[in-house]
Amino acid sequence: MRLQASSFGEVNFGNAELGDARRTRRLVQTANMMQRRPGGSLPQKIRNPKDLRAFYRLMNSEGVTHKAILEAHRTTVLENIEKMDSPVLVLHDATELDYTTHRSLEDLGQISKGYHRGYIAQNSLAVDPCTREVIGLLQQVLHHRVHVPEKEGTAQKRERESRESLLWLKGTEPLPASWQLIDVCDQGADTFEFLEHESNSKRRFVIRSAYNRGILVGHGDAATCESSCLRDYAAELPETGTWTLRVTSKVEVKASKKKEKKKTKKRKARTAKMAVAFAPVQIKSPVQKRGHHGNEPLSMWVVRVWEVDPPQGEERLEWFLLTNEPVETFEDAYRVVGWYECRWIVEEYHKGMKTGCKIESPQFTTEEGLKPTIALLSIVTLTLLNMRDASRRPDAKRRKATELISADYVMVLSGWRHGKSKPDWSVYDFFYALARLGGHQNRKSDHPPGWQTIWEGWKELQAMVCGADVMKSMERCGKT
Repeated sequence: MRLQASSFGEVNFGNAELGDARRTRRLVQTANMMQRRPGGSLPQKIRNPKDLRAFYRLMNSEGVTHKAILEAHRTTVLENIEKMDSPVLVLHDATELDYTTHRSLEDLGQISKGYHRGYIAQNSLAVDPCTREVIGLLQQVLHHRVHVPEKEGTAQKRERESRESLLWLKGTEPLPASWQLIDVCDQGADTFEFLEHESNSKRRFVIRSAYNRGILVGHGDAATCESSCLRDYAAELPETGTWTLRVTSKVEVKASKKKEKKKTKKRKARTAKMAVAFAPVQIKSPVQKRGHHGNEPLSMWVVRVWEVDPPQGEERLEWFLLTNEPVETFEDAYRVVGWYECRWIVEEYHKGMKTGCKIESPQFTTEEGLKPTIALLSIVTLTLLNMRDASRRPDAKRRKATELISADYVMVLSGWRHGKSKPDWSVYDFFYALARLGGHQNRKSDHPPGWQTIWEGWKELQAMVCGADVMKSMERCGKT
């Protein structure tokens, strides 16, 4: 039975089926503690030793699994989506979770080119495309990368259930067949197997193309359609409209394979003029099958987005997008591009998991205890992303920050900003002070702070809170 939904824990886990109602209550209580102190290690999230021991017992209990915790949250998310009239994006992407230092966990898969051990976490994040607010986590697959024989053939790889190309299909398994949902994926999802799966899913999709695939031009009879190659054809399509896009600065560091030196590539911030073109196409089935799929061509639209006249020395911005959303006008194409532009939110979510919630820090000796903890912390991470969303709502300047975050965080940050504690700080005050701590100047002419700045501020704040905790501990020891 669902508990009365009011707190974060009750809303997301009050319906959890863990084999005992007492476990569900403990999960709710623990989630509420973590939601108010999401940063730092587990002892920093759960301050009371008694509560911390109860949490460890809970995570190691029979019936408390990664699947059970995620399912409870997903049920709530899907119920909220059903109440919405607008489309919902499901952003799919993977990240590596590194547990190399956990020597007792011997069966973890290889990550980071084989030098580390951990999971590949495939996440599916529901987002409102209008407000860009995160609705919830619809799926998470924790994948073990297995050792593959050097001479594995194409047929062997196709039959291997552990191949990573299947993660995209597994990420959509719990999703309903609803045109309201729009799967958004980067180039890794560009396999014919997944394209066919999505075409039959009764959901919409936007997938960035990775290959110059063989196509048929138009949606007519395959026997009469002209053949071409996807990118070559799209590059010749006429421009249908333009707009400007603010491009942020970016620094990429890559290691050279030959000399093992790091190469730094910088992208300057600029305002880019973007253009778009589109056309109906049919994607041909590849001659050599690398997955399980049919031979019939798949009807969809290609949308090419590119930067007009990029600055000298700067790499041109260009995307080739595949979608089953009908694209017949510039407005249609611009809408599809906007959906894909939201994909960066899932990347920021991954930063939140690692930098914000320290999801790689829990010390468990078994995967049975670690996996449900990962599920719980992955959902707690949503509160960090929603903090920014809350700061932009109409009530942000009236709503107290302590409704969302621990009073300790508010006390430390307000003390840094004003020299004294301000427990009545609003959500807006807290968020913009956090951005200021990360380097944002908060000038009227400045754009709202980006996630990189926010995470820089969060790391600084977490260190400050830890320092304040040490000082309190020393004071208590001094008094005794």
